[in-house]
Amino acid sequence: MLPLGMRDAAVAGLTSSLSHLLVLGLYLGWQPDSQKALLPQLAANAVLFLCGNVAGAYHKALMERALRATFREALRSLHSRRRLDTEKKHQEHLLLSILPAYLAREMKAEIMARLQTGQRSRPENTNNFHSLYVKRHQGVSVLYADIVGFTRLASECSPKELVLMLNELFGKFDQIAKEHECMRIKILGDCYYCVSGLPLSLPDHAINCVRMGLDMCRAIRKLRVATGVDINMRVGVHSGSVLCGVIGLQKWQYDVWSHDVTLANHMEAGGVPGRVHITGATLALLAGAFAVESADMEHREPYLRELGEPTYLVIDPRAEEEDEKGTAKGLLSSLEGHEMRPSLLMTRYLESWGAAKPFAHLSHVDSPVSASTPLPEKVFSPQWSLDRSRPPRGLDDELDTGDAKFFQVIEQLNSQKQWKQSKDFDLLTLYFREKEMEKQYRLSALPAFKYYAACTFLVFLSNFTIQMLVTNRPPALAITYSIAFLLFLLLLFVCFSEHLTKCVQKGPKMLHWLPALSVLVATRPGLRVALGTATILLVFTMAIASLIFLPVPSDCLLLASNASSVAFNASWERPGSLPLISIPYSMHCCVLGSLSCSLFLHMSFELKLLLLLLWLVASCSLFLHSHAWLSDCLVAHLYQSPLDSRPGVLKEPKLMGAIHFFIFFFTLLVLARQNEYYCRLDFLWKKKLRQEQEETETMENLTRLLLENVLPAYVAPQFIGQNRRNEDLYHQSYGCVCVLFASVPDFKEFYSESNINHEGLECLRLLNEIIADFDELLSKPKFSGVEKIKTIGSTYMAATGLNATSGQDAQPDADRSCSHLGTMVEFAVALGSKLDIINKHSFNNFRLRVGLNHGPVVAGVIGAQKPQYDIWGNTVNVASRMESTGVLGKIQVTEETARALQSLGYTCYSRGVIKVKGKGELRTYFLNTDLARTGSPSAP
Repeated sequence: MLPLGMRDAAVAGLTSSLSHLLVLGLYLGWQPDSQKALLPQLAANAVLFLCGNVAGAYHKALMERALRATFREALRSLHSRRRLDTEKKHQEHLLLSILPAYLAREMKAEIMARLQTGQRSRPENTNNFHSLYVKRHQGVSVLYADIVGFTRLASECSPKELVLMLNELFGKFDQIAKEHECMRIKILGDCYYCVSGLPLSLPDHAINCVRMGLDMCRAIRKLRVATGVDINMRVGVHSGSVLCGVIGLQKWQYDVWSHDVTLANHMEAGGVPGRVHITGATLALLAGAFAVESADMEHREPYLRELGEPTYLVIDPRAEEEDEKGTAKGLLSSLEGHEMRPSLLMTRYLESWGAAKPFAHLSHVDSPVSASTPLPEKVFSPQWSLDRSRPPRGLDDELDTGDAKFFQVIEQLNSQKQWKQSKDFDLLTLYFREKEMEKQYRLSALPAFKYYAACTFLVFLSNFTIQMLVTNRPPALAITYSIAFLLFLLLLFVCFSEHLTKCVQKGPKMLHWLPALSVLVATRPGLRVALGTATILLVFTMAIASLIFLPVPSDCLLLASNASSVAFNASWERPGSLPLISIPYSMHCCVLGSLSCSLFLHMSFELKLLLLLLWLVASCSLFLHSHAWLSDCLVAHLYQSPLDSRPGVLKEPKLMGAIHFFIFFFTLLVLARQNEYYCRLDFLWKKKLRQEQEETETMENLTRLLLENVLPAYVAPQFIGQNRRNEDLYHQSYGCVCVLFASVPDFKEFYSESNINHEGLECLRLLNEIIADFDELLSKPKFSGVEKIKTIGSTYMAATGLNATSGQDAQPDADRSCSHLGTMVEFAVALGSKLDIINKHSFNNFRLRVGLNHGPVVAGVIGAQKPQYDIWGNTVNVASRMESTGVLGKIQVTEETARALQSLGYTCYSRGVIKVKGKGELRTYFLNTDLARTGSPSAP
C-alpha cells in the first residue's frame, strides 16, 4: 500500500521478512526450552510472510495493471476525442465548402441517420418522395460571367497548366465574391456564376453583384495587359427571386433555379466583353450608384430580343484609364515573351495571384493523434501511479500532446478526487447514475475471475501449511481439509477448463462441453458471485478449523489461577490438544483468510463489506469469548512466577488480536472501496472510448461520404487520409473518355412559378425525383464505371473511363481502352427507362435528349472555397453540342464515336451534316437503341 514500485516493494517485503526470521532464530536459538519448537515456528513464519507478500504483490500488480489500463483507456479516450474533434472539423469544413450552413445542418442530420441505420438509399416514408432541400428566396441578384477566348487558349495548355489556370482564375473570383458578399454557385467550364442575397437577405445585393462584375472585368483586363493574351470577360446580372438548394442523391452542388436565373444567363450571353450587362430590375435597385448606358437593341441575343425589355451596360470609369496605362506594358510583355506560349505566359502570371488550393483548409486542421502512439514508461512509474498530484518531469515533451485536456484527464484519475461529487458516480454508493450503465457494469464479463480463485487457493494452501506445522493435526482436521481440497480443485478445474480445449476435443464427444464451463463462469455474474462468496467463506472456515475441533482442557484453566509447571507442560504435550505456540498463528491464519476478500477485485463493495463484517464478528467472538482461555493459557505459561506482573495491553494476545482484526477490517474496506472505484472507472473509460470510437467512425464515414459526393472515389484519397499538404493541384489527362450530356428540354416548358405549385417548388420536386432516380442507377454494379460530373438545370452530365489509367499509361489497343463506351450507352438507355417510369407515375410525357462523344479530356479539382471536380477539353464541348443540337428521344453521337460504337456491335445511322456552334459543320449519327423508338432509321 505504500507509494513504492513493485521492485522496491518486493525488496522491502523480502528484507523485513528475512530480518524477522533471522532475529527470531537468533533469539530463540539460545533458549533450551524453545529449541524444540524453533524449526516449525520458523517454517510457519516463512510461509506466513511468503503468503502475505505474494498476496500483496498480486493485489498491487492487479491494481497497477488496472491503473495502467485505466490510464491508457483515458489517454486513448483523449486521443479519440481529439480525433473526433478533428473529424468533426474536417466534416464541418468539408460540408460548409459544399453547402451553406443552414442547408448543411439538415442534410447532415439525414446522412447521420442513414449511416446509423446502415442504409445508403432513401428511407421509406409515406409519400415515397426523395428528400428535397430547396427554399425560395426573394431579393436576390444573380451574376453570370464567361471568359471570352478561354476555350481557344485552353486547347494550347498542358493538363497541369489548364487546371492551374482555372484554379487561379476562379480562386481570384472567389476572393472578389467574398469581398462583395457574394456566394459562388457553380463553375461550368469557364463560366462562373454566383448570387448575392443568399442565404441571408442583403439590401444592397444588386450593388454587390455589379461591383463584383466590374472587379472581375478589371482582373481580366489586368491579366490581358500584363500577358498580352487576348481574353476578356462578359458579365450579366439580373435581380429577382430564386429557388435555391440541392437536388439528387450524389455529387451535391448548391444550385439556384427560376426564370430570373435563366434571364441572368441570357444577359451574359448577350452582353459585351469587358462590360457588366444588367436588366431594368437590377438598374432600379442600383439607385444611381453606377453610370449606365442602353445596350444595343439590334444585335441582342434571341431570348432577350423576344423578351423585348431594355437592358443596360454599366460604365466603369477606370477601364479606359487602365487600358491606356497598360498598353505599353502589354506590348512589352508580348515582345519579351514572343517565344513563349500564351498559355505559359498566363500560367506564370496567374501564379502570382496565389489562390488557395482545393481542400487546403482540411490540411490545416489539427491532425488527430494516433491511438497507437506509444506511451512513455515514466507515466507509469510508482511515483506517478500512486502519487498523481504532480506530473512527472518531461511529460509534455514525451507525450507531445500540447493540450491542457491531458492534465484534465490526469485530474479525473487522481485517487484523491474519488470521494468528491462526480457526474458519473453516486457519492455514497459509487453506483453509476445511469441505471442502464449500472446494469451493463454488473452484467459485464470477467475473464480474470479464474486468477482471483487461483490466488485465493494460495492463501488456502498457506493456512493449511501453517496449521500442519504448529498443531497436533487431529483426524477431524485432516478430513475437513481433504474435503476443502476437493472443492478447491473442482473450482479451479471449472475456472481453467478452457485450457483443456485441445485435450477434450481429442476425447469423446460427451466431454466437449467442459471447456464452456470457464466461459460460463466468466460471463454469468450470478454464478461468479456465488462461487466467489463460497470460496471466501471456505477460506474463512478453514482458517479457524484448528480451533473448531479443539476440546477445552480443564488443567489449563487451573493453571491460569495457580498451577504447577509440570501440569502445564503435560497439557502442552497432550495429544489432541492445541500447542500454545500455535495461538498467535491461529490469529495470523484468520488475518490471511480475510485477505481473500481483497483478492476478488471486481466483487461489489457491499458484498465485501458483508463478508468482512462476518469475518470480524466471528474472529472477535472466537478469540475474545469462546476461546479466550487460549490467550490466558499462553499468558500463564509466559508469566509463571508469582513475581512476574501481568502483561500490558500491547502483549495481551487476545486484545492485540482484536486490534489487529479491526485494523485489517478497515484497511481492507478502504482497499475494497478503492478497488470498486477503479473497476468502475475502468469500465466507464472503456465505455466512453467505445462510444467515441463509434462516433469517430461515424464521422469518418460521413467525411468519406461527403468527400466522395464531391470527388470520385479514386480522387478522394488524394486529399484525405494521406496527410496530404495540398502542395500540388490534382490534374489528370485521359486518352479516351466517353462524355454524356442528357437533358429533359420539356422541363423548361413544364417549369412555372405560380401559387398553385408554390412558386415553382413542386416543379423542382419533380426534377429532384428525376435526378435522384438517375443517381440511383449509379449504385448498380454494371454502372460502377460511370462517374456523375454535375447537373446543369435539367441536364445530367456523366463520363466513363475516368477510373482507368491515365492517357500516358493507357492501353495501346484503342478498342480495348474505349470499351467503356458500351457502358455509357447502356446507362443512357437506363436513363430513358427511368424517365418513362417517372412519366407513368407523374402523368407527364418528358423525353430525354442525349449527346455522346469520346476522346481525350483533362480532369482536375479546382476551387478552395467550394472545391469542384470537373473535366475539360474539346471532347466535353462537342458532347455538350451533341445534346443541345440533338433530337428528343434519341442519342446523337459524332462520327468518330459512331465508328467506335459500331465496332462494339451497336448500330448507328447518319443524321447528316449539321451546324454546330463553335465547331462549324459536323456529320453526326443517331444511335439505334430502344430509346430512339420514336424515330425511323434512314440509310447511312
